[in-house]
Amino acid sequence: MAQAVTVRKVENAADFRAFFEFPWTIYKDDPNWVPPLLSMRRDQLDQKKNPSWEYMEGDYFAAWRGDQIVGTIAAYINHRHNEFHKEHVGWFGAFEVFNDQEAATALLTAATEWVTAKGYDAIRGPQTFTTHEDVGVLVEGFTRPVLLMPYNHPYYKDLIEGAGFTKSMDVFSFHLSRQGAAEHATSDRLERLTKAVMKRNKITVREIDSKKLTAEFQLFKDIYNAAWDKNWGFTPMTPKELDALVKSLGQFFDPRFAFFASVEDQPAGFIMGVPDFNQVLKAANPKPGVPEVVSLVRALWHWKLRPIIDTARIPLMGVKETFRNKGVDAVLYYYVLMALLNDPKIQHSDSGWILEVNENMVSIALSFGSTIYKTHRIYEHKLK
Repeated sequence: MAQAVTVRKVENAADFRAFFEFPWTIYKDDPNWVPPLLSMRRDQLDQKKNPSWEYMEGDYFAAWRGDQIVGTIAAYINHRHNEFHKEHVGWFGAFEVFNDQEAATALLTAATEWVTAKGYDAIRGPQTFTTHEDVGVLVEGFTRPVLLMPYNHPYYKDLIEGAGFTKSMDVFSFHLSRQGAAEHATSDRLERLTKAVMKRNKITVREIDSKKLTAEFQLFKDIYNAAWDKNWGFTPMTPKELDALVKSLGQFFDPRFAFFASVEDQPAGFIMGVPDFNQVLKAANPKPGVPEVVSLVRALWHWKLRPIIDTARIPLMGVKETFRNKGVDAVLYYYVLMALLNDPKIQHSDSGWILEVNENMVSIALSFGSTIYKTHRIYEHKLK
């Protein structure tokens, strides 16, 4: 008979190490999972280093059968989210578990009880830990994830729903092949439409100036919070979070794939594509016990010396509310896709994530020939 599941809070170095290393256990035979650099995972989980924890409180938990770890979860309160959205909810994240309903339910119950004890009305997740990080559980499209997107086994959906959670929101990722882009984005008709929209609404687009990156990233930060202000679940980034985002994306940044749009010379929006560094991480295969310098050398080989990246991700796009409904988003999307087409190495692009309720952006992505190829879901459980 299998030993009963017990859940305990992560309170010492040994517990944290088991929690930290668990993904390498649960995904060791999964051909799609991409291992993060150890430093990336450490920065995300370190409550003293991750700037999001300046306005959050929470604990980590692990499920055990005897001396074997069988799952992990984080329970936390995002005070900034609650203040911004006038809500009273808690969250769970860092959710990983074997295909074991007892373990999954025990973990989700522990997180729910933690949030309930704090007096909150509902618990949502998975989200590790904000909308700027890992959002949702993958429910459709079980292929290799692109940079900065979460991945999980297909059974997670059933385990979460089996514990009494229901859907709160889906977010979509869109795939576009070079062939699809060539058929849609380069058509004379679409080019004429784009230029007509630009002329009618006095829209201008320029590439990011790689010689003035400090000033350009400051402009990006100024636009970012304003552009996403009304999005479901979005919480404005603090200056430290924006700095961390810029630093993180700066590692993979390619100025050819980043554009600013202005309307009557007023900054109106931006779009940024980045090479899919997950292809490099997959080949480098970082893991506990291997010095990170070794993983970095392997990554350098597959990134610069014998490049293998053939995919780009478009993770960031935003238009200030004042300039919406003028076609700025479609114009920016057109420009970045044309830039990707100009790089013969890029064969695929991922645009994600986009909220299922963002009908305008969903329509734009589909009109360019993209298809929805991944769906991530945020779940909720009412407590009152």
